[in-house]
Amino acid sequence: MEKIKLGVVFGGMSTENEVSVLSANSILSNLDKEKYEIYPIYIDKEGKWWKSYEKPGKRKLGQEIKEKEEIINLVKYLKELDVIFPVLHGLYGEDGTIQGFLELLKIPYVGCRVLASSVAMDKVYTKVIFEKAGLKQTPYEYVRKFNDKYIYVEKDFKETILSLEETTKKIVKNLKFPMFIKPSNSGSSVGVNKAENEQELAKNIEYASKFDKKVIIEQGIFGKEVECAVLGNEEVIASCVGEIKAADKFYSFDAKYKNEESRTEIPANIPKELSEKIRKQAIKAFKSIDGKGLARVDFFIENNTNEIYINEINTLPGFTNISMYPMLFQESGIPYKELLTRLVELALNFRDVP
Repeated sequence: MEKIKLGVVFGGMSTENEVSVLSANSILSNLDKEKYEIYPIYIDKEGKWWKSYEKPGKRKLGQEIKEKEEIINLVKYLKELDVIFPVLHGLYGEDGTIQGFLELLKIPYVGCRVLASSVAMDKVYTKVIFEKAGLKQTPYEYVRKFNDKYIYVEKDFKETILSLEETTKKIVKNLKFPMFIKPSNSGSSVGVNKAENEQELAKNIEYASKFDKKVIIEQGIFGKEVECAVLGNEEVIASCVGEIKAADKFYSFDAKYKNEESRTEIPANIPKELSEKIRKQAIKAFKSIDGKGLARVDFFIENNTNEIYINEINTLPGFTNISMYPMLFQESGIPYKELLTRLVELALNFRDVP
């Protein structure tokens, strides 16, 4: 049987380039070599595309891709492939841009389409859709950087231009500490910080706005941080639920990728009925954004009340050896290699017209 020509695209121009390299390394190590003729493709931080000749194996975060050759005729090279597996986290990879490019080239690809990718990447607009879907969320505020000031955006999208001090005072009236401050378009917890007071809030809004003009401020929840993976196009299945045990104050970038004390508990030690509710809500969240292929959906379970709050959805979750998405399905009876095969098959079988 002729092998399927599979391109694995990784790296990218986002702040998550290095994490993407680790994810791709794991994927390249686990793809079925009997089924696929594999073409690793690296995009560097400047946006150049390269054929990667690096052999998959043990890699450290930030280790440079050295064995590579620049792709001169990119469109021709890509159109010779049967399917693409984008392993690009964050901007220019998880936000609909690479998906739109592949749509124009009419090349099948793994994962969510343009709409779901772009909506899920933008935390503000994800929240708008989740509200419509009736998924419970923690109270939040939304501001936008504008020169040396900030635009405070009301729930009805009425806008007011304020100083940073005025912005923080308005937020403090509506939300309780602790608060989490996040760039609206970012992943792997890049640019995310926790504030316990007004001074920290102002500092962290300024910091988050270096990564994205849009900044979201969420009221903190005291409870468990849990995650659920989903797989499918129309017939969607959910994995078991796993819990994050962050070594830091919260699951920051360093806690995820640099602090070995951070760990996961799979399955999460929660009641079965709670787990089932989360699994159903994960599928609902995925369908609400018109998701396809895969996603990881993150939730909080509030202490004392056991109320479930949806946090966010990731349409291209990490695939490193410590990433939740493959581990959750491994625990649910789908080994890593089989999971990758299913994802490629979903891409090849996808039809967006009747």
